[in-house]
Amino acid sequence: MSFLSLIVKNLIRQRVRTGLTVLGISLGITTVVALGVVTHSLKASAGQILHLGGADFMVAQKGAADLSFSIVSEEDVAKLAQTPDVEYVEGILFHITRIGTNPFFFLGGREADGLARNPPTLVEGRLWGAGAANQIILGRVAAADLGAGVGDSVTFEGKPFEVVGIYDSSILYERSGGYAPLRDIQEMASRTGVVTAAFVTVQQGADPQGVAAAIEAGFPGLVTIADIGEYGKVDQGVTFLDAANIGISVLAVGIGAIGVMNTMVMSVFERTREIGILRAVGWSGQRILRMIIGEAVLLCLIAAVVGSALGVLATRAILLIDTVRTLLVPEYGLDVFARALLVAVIVALVGAIYPAFRSVRLAPMEALRYE
Repeated sequence: MSFLSLIVKNLIRQRVRTGLTVLGISLGITTVVALGVVTHSLKASAGQILHLGGADFMVAQKGAADLSFSIVSEEDVAKLAQTPDVEYVEGILFHITRIGTNPFFFLGGREADGLARNPPTLVEGRLWGAGAANQIILGRVAAADLGAGVGDSVTFEGKPFEVVGIYDSSILYERSGGYAPLRDIQEMASRTGVVTAAFVTVQQGADPQGVAAAIEAGFPGLVTIADIGEYGKVDQGVTFLDAANIGISVLAVGIGAIGVMNTMVMSVFERTREIGILRAVGWSGQRILRMIIGEAVLLCLIAAVVGSALGVLATRAILLIDTVRTLLVPEYGLDVFARALLVAVIVALVGAIYPAFRSVRLAPMEALRYE
């Protein structure tokens, strides 16, 4: 019998106990994977916002608790456009409204020239032009959800808009929302003269980081955000999700380690005479140690596979909720599953420390006398 087959046989010997331990650990892994996928996906969506309209970076209000609370005056937008090495600046107002059962319908208020400069891909109709009012272009998903086509009228918060175009986009919030003239959205949101953020495109050959540093130095009340790592400057939600992910991983390690330790301690107690015989026929303490740790690691690797599969199913299941589907497209990054595997290995090692130490300390004669 090979060493690996012996480890497998030892785990199979107590099927119920092994199964319950795997189930307990896998539930922790499921939570780690599911939350990791959600965090990774929301970060990806947030990262797409930063470069809206082909911008190099976004400028928002310093200290805003959430991007939706950011306020940048149109006067500051005009001044940003005068910053050296800046080619173009577009101020956009984000407004979240309720449509039917969807409480997170995205509306973006934009100027006609900014929209025309780098428009989404139209699949039907046209863009609204300069001076337009009460007109809107809808994302493909939003149009389907609203049952609206070009020429139809849709109403947001009591304000009617004529649908003049339908577009497609790789960005979830864009294809699930729409763009309307900035003045209309400002009126709807009661935010006259302000935008949520400014999107800056630097001149060809200029250094975006240098321009961003100059903007932060010249505008103390504003911050620049070029990548998702800087997103915490204006939105604590992603930071909280990261913290929650770490916290749940730590809890999964703690709870899982207790389960593994319980299983392995019981296994060592029940096999005391067997371990004594193995020591008597020449097995070294190191080999006994490898056997106990190997059982714990194999146990947790099985749990990692089961938990990862359940985590994927859980993230697919939450997409059945309409509200979630408009906010999230699951992205299954390798780092999510690497974290799940790391948690499983740590659980195995922590849970196996005491049982392995106890088995090594058993003297052969003492073990053989054990009843």
